[in-house]
Amino acid sequence: MLLDFFQDALFAAIAAIGFAAISNPPRRAYLYCALIAAVGHSARFLMMQTPFPGLHIVTASTLAALIVGLMAVLLSPVARTPAETCLFPSLLPMIPGIYAYKTFGALVMCIYHGTESEFGHYFFLFASNGMTCLFILGGMVVGATIPIFIFKNISFQATR
Repeated sequence: MLLDFFQDALFAAIAAIGFAAISNPPRRAYLYCALIAAVGHSARFLMMQTPFPGLHIVTASTLAALIVGLMAVLLSPVARTPAETCLFPSLLPMIPGIYAYKTFGALVMCIYHGTESEFGHYFFLFASNGMTCLFILGGMVVGATIPIFIFKNISFQATR
């Protein structure tokens, strides 16, 4: 499990650097984006494991986004960039892409299957994956913005 933990952190850091490169931040921000993403994604990974709390992905994503937001706000003066510069690329590796993919896959299957039982099954998959995806995204938004509002003086310090 330790190898999975470090592998999760490494891939999240690589993804965050890639997402940060798209938005063209200062070069000094790349390291902070990678660090914040690695800690946040690994925290979510640990929170979802059975020996640990074994939280649902929605709850774990919300708490991990809170950690990411807190780290971004606290490290923004060190990086000399606005908190959002490190926050958004660090959150993007936690976007629930597999749930969105399964949602639209089930929607297409609803259209192609005409019997009521098959339609009901695929509609259940569509609704279940879609709600999970939406609640993960909503939890990430709430979790990431709470530290920005709590620590207004720190988070807006780099933009003054």
